[in-house]
Amino acid sequence: MGYRRVVVKLGTSVLTSGSKKLDKAHMVELARQMAMLMRAGVEVVLCTSGAIAAGREHLHYPVFPDTMANKQLLAAVGQSQLILAWSQLFSIYGLHVGQLLLTRADLQDRERYLNARDTLNALLANNIIPIINENDAVATNEIKVGDNDNLSARAALLCDADLLILLTDQKGLFDADPRTNPDAQLIKQVVNIDDSLRLLAGGSVSGLGTGGMATKLEAADIARRAGIEVVIASGHLPDVIAKVAARESVGTHFSAIENPLESRKQWILAGPATQGKVVIDAGASAAVVASGRSLLSKGIVAVEGKFERGATLLIVDQKGKVLAKGMSRYCANDLIKISGKHSNDIEPLLGYDYGDAVIHRNDMVVLDN
Repeated sequence: MGYRRVVVKLGTSVLTSGSKKLDKAHMVELARQMAMLMRAGVEVVLCTSGAIAAGREHLHYPVFPDTMANKQLLAAVGQSQLILAWSQLFSIYGLHVGQLLLTRADLQDRERYLNARDTLNALLANNIIPIINENDAVATNEIKVGDNDNLSARAALLCDADLLILLTDQKGLFDADPRTNPDAQLIKQVVNIDDSLRLLAGGSVSGLGTGGMATKLEAADIARRAGIEVVIASGHLPDVIAKVAARESVGTHFSAIENPLESRKQWILAGPATQGKVVIDAGASAAVVASGRSLLSKGIVAVEGKFERGATLLIVDQKGKVLAKGMSRYCANDLIKISGKHSNDIEPLLGYDYGDAVIHRNDMVVLDN
């Protein structure tokens, strides 16, 4: 079966070919491959880096102090240049583009998340290629997704894609650092992402982008939990997009989890930043992970962070291992009061209750697999 909807993420190093400016000759080649997919009936969403690099190039490489305001200046100038370049390149193939600039705030709010999804779907329904980037000109550290690898994974969830292609300056994920170890072997297939695999993921060496292999692994984990296949491959391999879409063995392929999360849980995974943490005992750990149960107050041994009701929390065991992520029905102060107590004690202790479950299983994504 062929892919129906594909998200292509292009890193800065792919767009610049390692230079200081956009490599338009390579960009048109990538546009050609995406246009071919569209012609074959596959819908394409492009998540592009490169705004700051484009801004520097357009302003003839100014020497600015390295401040947030100056980075946002470069992004503000460069974003228009980047979208202009893509618009011109896709127009060669008779295709229109539409721009979506997102921040974490757009993904964190359920209504804005659904609005962004509707816009994406409307563009695709009209044969227009959505081009997504982080809104760097206004984003602060608090509301940034932080890197376009994770942004592309969230875009893949937003538009219900079935394939995410992360194109970079590496051939894929290796079992050792290929830059220093000549015997490093490409890992062609990943079924489970575990701690040993995370240790293999090094940082970015291009000096131009913000995402290294570690962020690509995070992105792959988010996407595969939503039933989306992921491939990390070299953006300079000839016909790489076409080859990946044709299921050729290229780069590192991450299998999708067979039972993808429903829409609400996808949003919990992709959208809200965690605002706190609850530490739970062994019994609660087993109930949450093995039995798919809700988290009750009795199993909580510690509460960390200041947060309101409805905040997204990490659920960890007593060794610090992250087990799940979910939305709390109680604020931090309330949780501290009812931790370790039976559900029947919640109302007498607080004077009210929002149900027996502190985090209901419908509002929880188990991460321990």
